[in-house]
Amino acid sequence: MTNQLSSPLLTADFEFDLPPELIPSRPNRGSSRLMVINPDGTRTHDSFSELDRLLSAGDLLVLNDTRVLRARLRGHRMNIEISTDGHESLQLGGAIEALMLEPVVTSKRQDERTTTWTAMLRPGKRQRPGQRLEIAGLKATVAHRDGDLFVLRFAATEDQLLATMEAAGELPLPPYLGRTADRNDDVDYQTVFASKLGAVAAPTAGLHFSEAQLDSLAERGITNAKLTLHVGPGTFRPVNVDDAREHSMGAERYEIPQDTAETIARTKRDGGRVIAVGTTVTRTLEGAAVIANEVTNGSLAGSGRTDIFIAPGHSFKVIDGLITNFHLPRSTLLMLVAALIGRDRVLEAYAEAVQHQYNFYSYGDAMLVWPPSGD
Repeated sequence: MTNQLSSPLLTADFEFDLPPELIPSRPNRGSSRLMVINPDGTRTHDSFSELDRLLSAGDLLVLNDTRVLRARLRGHRMNIEISTDGHESLQLGGAIEALMLEPVVTSKRQDERTTTWTAMLRPGKRQRPGQRLEIAGLKATVAHRDGDLFVLRFAATEDQLLATMEAAGELPLPPYLGRTADRNDDVDYQTVFASKLGAVAAPTAGLHFSEAQLDSLAERGITNAKLTLHVGPGTFRPVNVDDAREHSMGAERYEIPQDTAETIARTKRDGGRVIAVGTTVTRTLEGAAVIANEVTNGSLAGSGRTDIFIAPGHSFKVIDGLITNFHLPRSTLLMLVAALIGRDRVLEAYAEAVQHQYNFYSYGDAMLVWPPSGD
C-alpha cells in the first residue's frame, strides 16, 4: 500500500522537547494517568482506572491480541579455518545478536527439517550470503540480504526454532530503555489478552488494561473485539527524512476475524463508537478499510500485510476514538494522532503533558483521543 499523501509532510513540524526523565524504564500498570482530548479540543486529566466513566454502553474497544516473541537471540559467526594438512573446520568467530522478525512464507515446498526467517543482525556489516552462523545453539546460514534485513536458513524445524526462542531468547525491549529484558518483562511487556505469537514489539496502549477492568467495562455494556497485527520494527522506526512522505513503514502481518468485522459493523449501525486501542489497531482497521471500501457490512475481515502510513491528510473510515500512549518526537505514531485531531491540537496536548509530567512511550501514561466535533 503506497503513501497517498499529496502535500509535503515536514518531519521537523513534529518536534517537541521531551525531558528524558519522562521516559520510564519500568511500567506503572494499574495506576497510569489518562489525558482526555475532547471533541471541542479541551483537555481533562484522569486516571486509566476510571476509563469506564468516559465511555458509554454500546461503545466497542478493538484490541490487538498479538503476543511478543522472545525474539532476541545471541550467537556467533562461524569462521572456516584450514589446518596445515588442508582440512577445513568451523570455529566460533565474533559475537552476533539476531532479532528474529518473521518466518519466510513461500509457495515452494521447503525441506521440513529447515526453516527460514527474516532477521536483523548486529553487527550486520560483515554478514554476507553464505555466511554460516551459530545462533542460540542452532546452525544457520545467511541466504539473502536486503539492506538491514537478512534471510536466515536454520538447520532446524519451525517448532525447534520457536522452542529455542522461548528457552534462550529475550523479549526485544525498545533500545531507549537502556536495558535488556528480565523476567518481570515477561508479564509487563505482554498485554493480558495477548494470544497470537508473532510480534517483536508490544502494542503498548493495551498494556494498561487488566482482565478485571475489561470485565468491568463489559458489565457496563462496553465490549471488545480482537484483531491481530504482528508489530514489527517498522512501527517504531525513526523518521530520518525531511519530508515524511518519503519514509517507509515496513509491512506487517495482520488478521481481522469475521466476527470482529461483523461486531464493528453492528456497532456502527447501532450508533456506538469504535475505539481503537493503539496505533497498531488503527493502522490495521484503516488499512483494511482502504481495501474494503465499506465498513458497515463486515467486509473488513481478512488477512494480509499492511504498510499504511497514517498522517495528516488521512480520512478516517473506521475508528471514532483512540486510546494511545504518548509518543516520541518526529515519530510516525505522533503523526497518526495528529491525523486524527490536527497537528496543533496534539502538540498543545503534548506540551501540557510535559508540564504535568506525564510519562511517555512504551511504559508511559495514556491518552483518550476524540476527533474534533463534526469530523
